[in-house]
Order: sequence, then structure tokens, then C-alpha cells
Amino acid sequence: MTAEELIAWQHELAAGRPPPIGRVPAAIGGCFVCFPRGAVGPGARGDPGWAAAAVVREGRVIAVAGASAEAGAPYVPGLLALREGPLLEAAVHALDVAPGVLLVNATGRDHPRRAGLATSLGAALDLPTVGITHRPLLAEGGWPAPERGATSPLRIGDEIVACWLRVRARARPLAVHPGWRTDLDTAVAVVRAATARVRTPAPLREARRLARLARARSSPESSHGPT
Repeated sequence: MTAEELIAWQHELAAGRPPPIGRVPAAIGGCFVCFPRGAVGPGARGDPGWAAAAVVREGRVIAVAGASAEAGAPYVPGLLALREGPLLEAAVHALDVAPGVLLVNATGRDHPRRAGLATSLGAALDLPTVGITHRPLLAEGGWPAPERGATSPLRIGDEIVACWLRVRARARPLAVHPGWRTDLDTAVAVVRAATARVRTPAPLREARRLARLARARSSPESSHGPT
């Protein structure tokens, strides 16, 4: 897919808005991709990448998988699917157990064309998705109350595209993004169901750990611990 083709598809995805699942599945997945540490610049085509996916049910990891390949594109804001999408797709396809919903380290409608990587990956995989980021991309909004579970909207203009969610009392909130076939209420419910004692939801945390472990094993000279 070229950049022009992806942009056209993003507009199509943003306009489509299929019905959301409306419930929290028992099996919640997460996927994560990482690239070499210490590289100069934002990222180039051909960079080695390591992706992993995990599925958690009732607090227990029931499936994991990984994939590695060269990045198909440089890092370009708004076009992250070209760089990371194929790697994440390969890792999720390799799972022995398909998740009912997938957590992605990316945005959904908080995007110039209202279809970030969390949305396009879900459409490509035909899986409901929820994006999780540490900060919004374009949206703005004040932090929620300090209590665990508190939320506050993130807006682009008058449109609510995501929300802050306080997963731990007084800890920095996460930005929660409805992706493919999820609305904001369902996205928040999924993140709450997947989060226990630590800030990052369990499936995404396990996928991140495995991707970074694969990177460390493949390139020990560039990895000196977690980032």
C-alpha cells in the first residue's frame, strides 16, 4: 500500500463506522512493535522491527506470538500503518487463540483523518480494537479526577474522539481511543477489565515485554534494558 492509498483508505474507514461490539469479550489481546534503540532520526524504511502479541483471559496469559521483519516505510506522522501495520498483523495472525478485542499502542479517531493505526489494524484483521497511548495526538482535554476509574473527554474541536482514563488513583492517566468496532464506553470498559495493579493493561504489557525481549536477543549490542 502506498501513502496515497493508505490516506484514501483512512478516509473510507473514518466514514464507515461499523456497529460497535457493545460488550467486553473474555479474551483480550494486545500487540506491540519496537525497533532498534539508539538509532538516529525518527525511523527509516528497512529498519529491523520486532512485534509481539498476547491474549489474556481472566488475568492469565493464554497465548503469545511474535514476528520480525524490516519496516516497510519510514516513520511519518499519520501514516504509522505503513511502518508498523504489517509487523503487528503478522504477530496477531500467529496467535493460537484469537482475541475478542485487541489493544493497540496507537490512536483511533485522534488522527488527522480520524483513522489511526488502531482503526486500520482492526479493519485489516477484522478484530475490534482499542488504542492506548500516553498522550493524545491532536486532541485536547483536561485530566480527570484523581480517583481510579475517572475519565474526561479528549476533543478535536467539538468532537469527542477519545478520553483520559485514570487506571490508578493519582497516577498519570492513559489516553483511551475507540478503534475498529468499539465506541468510547466500550473502549473504557475494555481497558478497565484488562488493568489490575499496574498502569499498563496486562495484554499490552505482555506484548511489549515480549517484543523488547526479542529485540534484545536479536541485537544485544543495542539493548541495555527496557525502554
